[in-house]
Amino acid sequence: MNKNNIGFYMVTFSEQELAKVKEIISHYPEGKQKSALLPVLHLAQDTFGGWLSTDTMDYVAGLLSIEPIEVYEVATFYSMYNLKPMGKYVFEVCQTGPCMIQGSDNIIAYIGSKLGIRPGETTSDGMFSLKTVECLGACGYAPMMQLGKHYREHLTPEKVDAIIAECRNNAAAQN
Repeated sequence: MNKNNIGFYMVTFSEQELAKVKEIISHYPEGKQKSALLPVLHLAQDTFGGWLSTDTMDYVAGLLSIEPIEVYEVATFYSMYNLKPMGKYVFEVCQTGPCMIQGSDNIIAYIGSKLGIRPGETTSDGMFSLKTVECLGACGYAPMMQLGKHYREHLTPEKVDAIIAECRNNAAAQN
């Protein structure tokens, strides 16, 4: 386990979050706490800054009594988990066949040129990150992306411009 030199994890859930972990685990048969890994990783990502550090994944492994490698395998497989800090707004653009046929590669390039980043990067102001992801299950609305919990569909450069402006306006309103 990845612990600091005083024997404690570098990250820890609050009592309320630990209660949530116990509640999540309770949904699975005894001895099958590993099945709670996906929702516990979501909780950890939401709690610890929107991404999963090695310390965070080690902590989750300890909570679920599984090996850290089992957590790493899951966290690196699914695009919904971030393994590095991300921007306030993460543009997750689908890059599978149906979206590509409808021009998602052009949308990815457009977003990249508009924001000055490539897939996997974050703008210098920490506002935007661009990710390419596998199928988001909305092929009829291609090209599309996920932004937070919402899908943005039938993307065009004009729609991307409007989305970027909306995000900037929302960020300014929150300050």
